[in-house]
Amino acid sequence: MSDEYEMSYALPDSVEGLLQRGRGLGAVRALQDPQGSAVFVYDGIRRDWRWDQTDERSLYLARLVRDLDLSPMPIVDQLAGDEEACLRACEVLELLGLAGSDDAKEGLRAYVRKGEHWVRVLESLSAGWPPEWWEDLGEVARARIGAEAELPWFSEPWTRFGIEVQSRSFVPRPSLAGLSTAELLALLADTRTEGATKVDALRALNGREPAEGLIPLVPSLGTSDGRRPLPLLRRAVESLGLLAVPAAHGWAQEDRPWLALLGADVLADHPGPEALPGLVTELAEQWTARAWCGPDRTARRLARFGPDAAGAVPYLRRFWLHTPHSYERAAYLEALAAIDQDGLEHVYAESLWDCEETTRLLGIASAPTSPETLGRIAVLRDDLMETTVVRATARARLEAPTGRPCSNK
Repeated sequence: MSDEYEMSYALPDSVEGLLQRGRGLGAVRALQDPQGSAVFVYDGIRRDWRWDQTDERSLYLARLVRDLDLSPMPIVDQLAGDEEACLRACEVLELLGLAGSDDAKEGLRAYVRKGEHWVRVLESLSAGWPPEWWEDLGEVARARIGAEAELPWFSEPWTRFGIEVQSRSFVPRPSLAGLSTAELLALLADTRTEGATKVDALRALNGREPAEGLIPLVPSLGTSDGRRPLPLLRRAVESLGLLAVPAAHGWAQEDRPWLALLGADVLADHPGPEALPGLVTELAEQWTARAWCGPDRTARRLARFGPDAAGAVPYLRRFWLHTPHSYERAAYLEALAAIDQDGLEHVYAESLWDCEETTRLLGIASAPTSPETLGRIAVLRDDLMETTVVRATARARLEAPTGRPCSNK
């Protein structure tokens, strides 16, 4: 979030506040008053209302610009701002270009010719647009690159234009994907295996079914200084689920802080019945403190208790309605679905308009079958701005018999 502004979110039930939070209801209500909502849409592009960098907004805002039939020219003008403002505008304009906006396309192309942050913009265009939309800018790039303080790092589009890029001291290591799970575990167990190779082995394991043989090796898989776990180890342990719980009791008693924390987290992620009151209290305290980062983990832990966690429902609903941290919203919806599904039909329907891909996917999977929701899912299926995963999931839902909700199992 930019330090240029004192960020104060509008009320969560106002159009302005809903749009700042990326809520699906904000998009629905904005469509009911395009003229009155335009200022809030442009403000969402001008100022960065994301709670942190994991939150998504560009597609949400680009879709609003298109659906409200707003001019992209104020966004083109924003390209002339500082680098952060320029790149926010660039992300939205790129998507609008995919949706068919000639003003967005030409605004970005013109910026590459004369704009200050043209290198970052051209790299972004080469990643998001078909080559035929930017290949002819090679002559411009060759003419301008000499004035830059340093050579670019990325290969595209520079090598295509015959422009030198900075060399990286990177020696590719052979892939371990072809090894069996037993061979990967043997590498991890061997004290002679280098740390980088062990990380590669963990990466390969993370793409497979959980390997119970990893459990006894966990205490030996710290960094050489003994201060942290190897990268990707936590993900591998999390994938083990309940299998790791017995060993985690021992890890939690270890003197090494990283191993003790890992053990404690495994136990917390698989709590026994005695933990339920404490988790409800924890969520209530997070709500009182308006702690927008972290309640999603508490929500996932509570979801394991199903209907027994009914005491958490009021707080989960409040977090869903109020949080500005849109990335966490999906966890609250998943927890509500596990604990108390009463009234969630309209929440799933709203989710079809949400700024977060994960939340839209939940909506596609579980929104009740009606002409309105199926129509919206068809829009997501056909929207060229939409992500590949969402479009494919929307297509699968519509091709299912009667477009019925998908199983959550």
